[in-house]
Parts: sequence; C-alpha cells; structure tokens
Amino acid sequence: MDRNLYLLCLAMFVLVVTSLIHGLKFLRKGNYLLGFEWLIVTFSASNFLLFALGGVQFSYQISYFCDAFSRGFGIPVIAVAGLMAVTHRYKPSILMDIVFFAGAIAATVVLVAVDAVAQPRPYFYVVAWSVFSVYLAWFAWKLLSAGEGRHAFGVSVVLVTTQAIACVYDFYKIPGDDEQHLIFFTLACLTWSLMCVEMYYAYCALERAKKNQVSLAPMPALR
Repeated sequence: MDRNLYLLCLAMFVLVVTSLIHGLKFLRKGNYLLGFEWLIVTFSASNFLLFALGGVQFSYQISYFCDAFSRGFGIPVIAVAGLMAVTHRYKPSILMDIVFFAGAIAATVVLVAVDAVAQPRPYFYVVAWSVFSVYLAWFAWKLLSAGEGRHAFGVSVVLVTTQAIACVYDFYKIPGDDEQHLIFFTLACLTWSLMCVEMYYAYCALERAKKNQVSLAPMPALR
C-alpha cells in the first residue's frame, strides 16, 4: 500500500467519524433531513474505505450510488431543506421527510442506471452543487447579519472548497495524481469532513441567534 493510499484511507476514516458524529447530533436536534443525509455520507465513506482496503467490489457499488445520491440530491435538495429550519423556519413533517428521501432515491436510480443521462450527468452534478453553493452564500450572509462572523467565514470556506471539488470531480485531473485519483479523493474526503463539521456548528450558531432575537424582542404594551 503506497503513501497516497494510506492518506486516502485516513481521510476517509476522518469523513466517517465526522459525518457520523454530527449526523447523530442533527438527529438529536430533531432534524432528520440533515441527520440522515450526514449518515448516508458515513455509509458511503465506510463502503469506499472497505473497497480501498480490501478491494470489495460490492462496497464500491454501494459507495458509488450513495455518492451519486449525495452529490445530485442529498446535499443540494435534502440538506438545503434541512438547513432551512434556521433560515426560513421550515419544519417538514415525518411524512415529508420520507417523501424527500424516497424521491431522491428514485431520482438517483434514474441518474446512475439510465444510459441516456450518462453524458449530461457530470454537468448535472456541477449545476446541482452550484445551487447548494448559492444557498450557502445566503446562509453565510444570515450568519454575518446575526453577528456570527466566524461561522460566516467557515461557511464561506465550505462553499469555495466544496464547489471546487464539485467542478474538478469529472472534468480535471490534479497534476501528479495517478489513474486512481487518490490525491483528489483524499482532498474530497477532507473537504466533505469540513462541511459536515462546520455546517453543524454554523446551524447551531444561527439557531442560537434566532432564539436570542426572540428573547430580546420587546413585550407588547399592555392596555
């Protein structure tokens, strides 16, 4: 096992740990959209790690599907809907949560299995992630407006790094990277790890800011 493969396995392990911990934290907050999407990232990274260590092809197929799910619909649609709990006070019902995931799974099956979408698929991933990036810009602005400059900066870093990964993924090879793209996938795992951690704490920061605004609001005058 060469050095780059060791680094990739370490990066994937970091992604497994960070997405698992913060996915469970989101579930404890009652945000099932973000919680289960983060756990799907955990499941995907775990299977990719099994493939990298043992060459398990079935694990690769699982990871490939989960990766397509998250890049195409899990992050751009489900995670955005989950984050809207603190930007738009959006709280879907359990049934709506199920509809989100069922619809995303069905759409992912079409995305990876239908030959007609194979050629435009890489462009779809970039467009879908760009939608997420636009929302992240809004999220960062909301944090800055709430006095959370540190987390606004953190979300901005997530925006830039994840968008860069999304654009490089299918269109550009990092100089010196081998045919397995070990360097790229190492950077991708670390970037997604940052996203899993920062988006949780940025979510909590904006949630606290909203609660403080409500508590500091003046009481209506009694007549």
